[in-house]
Amino acid sequence: MKTITVLFALFISMNFYAQNEESANISVKISDIKNNQGSVLFGLYTQTTFLKAEPEFTAKSEIVNGVAQVTFKNVPTGTYAITCFHDLNGNDKMDFEPSGMPKEDYTVSNNAKNMYGPPTWDDAKFSLDTADISMDLDMN
Repeated sequence: MKTITVLFALFISMNFYAQNEESANISVKISDIKNNQGSVLFGLYTQTTFLKAEPEFTAKSEIVNGVAQVTFKNVPTGTYAITCFHDLNGNDKMDFEPSGMPKEDYTVSNNAKNMYGPPTWDDAKFSLDTADISMDLDMN
């Protein structure tokens, strides 16, 4: 009986925690894509994973009339950055020139562009609280 009581208390506390976890949605739209070929892949990163590891959340969008859009749903509150690229050849990865320059168009949150290297966390980061966010990013 004691075990059942403990398990029941654990179940109730887990439900309470799950219902009170603060989260919001992040909608991202890109309107200036050069053509409708391929798709756009989006990644939502924390500081730990930004440009170093797999993103916490991913999404993929087809391109319709030069527009791609996705919504990351129920994202826990915190600080994040988004990267996305136009996957022209459908291989689900960003392609690079031998020099290391990207072959495919890309952008990051805050439209952060770095003329002399990859975008930085500090330029791309944004805070998510319990209010939904909508972003318009520029690919070019």
